[in-house]
Amino acid sequence: MVVGICTIDFFLPGCSSLKDKRMVIRSFKDRLRQRHNVAVAEVEFQDLWQRARLGVASVSSARSVIDSTFQAVLKEAERVHAAELLDFQVEIL
Repeated sequence: MVVGICTIDFFLPGCSSLKDKRMVIRSFKDRLRQRHNVAVAEVEFQDLWQRARLGVASVSSARSVIDSTFQAVLKEAERVHAAELLDFQVEIL
């Protein structure tokens, strides 16, 4: 069994409230869950309007599956129009 964890840091320059931030982040999280079958949670900066850190986890029997899943997640993160991708880190356990 292979477990992959990645963290995604976003800067959300257009958000002027936590409600704005939640709309952007919820949309992205739902899209990841539906398209890539991963677990997603906001893990830091919950009280900041313009910052978000998400944790994404995936479990598989092969590392290659985890690698391709996280490559697809990275592409999705780069396509979020209301947010700038600051950092993307992957850890394989």
